[in-house]
Amino acid sequence: MTSRRDFLQIAAATAALVPSGWTRAFAQQRLTQDDLLAFEPMGNVTLVHLTDIHAQLRPVLFREPSTNLGVGEARGQVPHITGRATLDLYGIPGGSPLAHALTPEDYVALARSYGRMGGLDRIATVLEAIRAERGDKVLFLDGGDTWQNSYTSMLSKGQDMVDCMALLKPDAMTGHWEFTLGTDRVKEIVDGLGCPFLGQNVRDAEWNEPAFESTKMFERGGAKVAVIGQAFPYTPIANPRWMIPNWSFGIREEDVQASIDKARKEGADLIVLLSHNGFDVDRKLASRVKGIDVVLTGHTHDALPQAVKVGRTLLIASGSHGKFLTRVDLDVRDGAVKGFRSKLIPIFSDVIAPQAAMAARIQAIRAPHEVMLGEELGRTESLLYRRGNFNGTLDDMICDALLSERDAEIALSPGFRWGTTLLPGQPITREDIYNATAITYPAAYRMTMTGARLKEVLEDVADNLFNEDPYYQQGGDMVRVGGVSYAIDIARPAGQRISDLTLLRTGKPIEAGASYTVAGWASVNEGTEGPPIWDVVAAHVQRKGTVSPTPAQVTVRGA
Repeated sequence: MTSRRDFLQIAAATAALVPSGWTRAFAQQRLTQDDLLAFEPMGNVTLVHLTDIHAQLRPVLFREPSTNLGVGEARGQVPHITGRATLDLYGIPGGSPLAHALTPEDYVALARSYGRMGGLDRIATVLEAIRAERGDKVLFLDGGDTWQNSYTSMLSKGQDMVDCMALLKPDAMTGHWEFTLGTDRVKEIVDGLGCPFLGQNVRDAEWNEPAFESTKMFERGGAKVAVIGQAFPYTPIANPRWMIPNWSFGIREEDVQASIDKARKEGADLIVLLSHNGFDVDRKLASRVKGIDVVLTGHTHDALPQAVKVGRTLLIASGSHGKFLTRVDLDVRDGAVKGFRSKLIPIFSDVIAPQAAMAARIQAIRAPHEVMLGEELGRTESLLYRRGNFNGTLDDMICDALLSERDAEIALSPGFRWGTTLLPGQPITREDIYNATAITYPAAYRMTMTGARLKEVLEDVADNLFNEDPYYQQGGDMVRVGGVSYAIDIARPAGQRISDLTLLRTGKPIEAGASYTVAGWASVNEGTEGPPIWDVVAAHVQRKGTVSPTPAQVTVRGA
């Protein structure tokens, strides 16, 4: 039984106190750490879920998407409801702290009022409080995308995050971007991790043997809890296969069922799938396999204030970038869940006190790099953000940089969902650029591409996003484009969604047989050459001084 009262407590307490001119100091006065942590406990097991932090040690600004379209059975269903519709669905007042945390509505004003969110030192404080209250009933589970996508994680090959997460003492984790560190480094970390790295769907490609543990059994509150790990099933497609050549991935639905059945035979009272499938994939999976009690879902960065039920299975989505933890209390008796209560806890960094040990560790990691990371390269004239199905202004800036610095006609930038947000007038630092580009395959390529091949690339990505069967969705956003406009009809079949491709510098249609100079980055092909993308973007920002990105021109139909 999810208690709406638990989640709306903050909003109700502040509903009458949200004039547009709220200052951060006023927000701090009205919102307290006790407000954020308030929860009526129940049952004998507490799950705490963190996912998709993308190596962000410190608090960040991260704007939620205004466009997140669902197709097929997911059309019009959460998490494909955004903005004002989200507020209406959950009864959240506009201008409130939760409105800032969960939607892009009035984002700039509310960001200046309520400040940044996340930070591992604040997460440590919340986790510490839950453990103090619930004792041996707590399982803390990390959904992956933890070790990569910041400067210090890239430099240390994930060690900064491994060391900080060790202070949080997760009970288990699974992965996705972790695999872009390469087979040997992943094995090295997992061997000394201190908690199980679970991935029932990862196999040795030659012998079809498990590459990682499938399941870990815990005892909490007198109940046996089986945690089954599900790594991102499309890792060798979405990321470079050559980095992990000996591992194969997949959804492996039958193996999930086999793991559930085995755990039940071994006495499990509660089955938890710790998943990096993405929400829509997990919703389908939960409808097709029997016996999962809770899916802790990740990858698609959805933050949902209430659990979604699929039959008897609870789906929990805990957002990204450290903005939220989810607490789920369960009454587990006689081998079944008799009741539950959940809360998506927003980590407002101006309200939650930093935990001293974690704060010290973060400072020690960052100290040698602070001057470089804080260097101001320019300023942004407008709001820079990444999330959105078809464009983000941060990606518009990256595309502008590729066009100018790589002397290209067309720019392509991947539809990554990670990367922080910058407010109008804010300095653009080197760290801001790394937070949007820090990967282990960063070469900014320059190549010729035919118009036919360009359309094929766009069609392939569109099908990854808008195929009506969730099992064929890979969970990112549409590839970002610069120098070209196009129309997309998401209701059309595969290969027929993209039309009206136009080269912006000439205003003429893209010709299938003609060749064009294209620049991009994050190619999954081994041996790709070019300067690292962060250097390309930094040079562009320094040259421009004040950045005002060219808006992407995408016409959306069939939504």
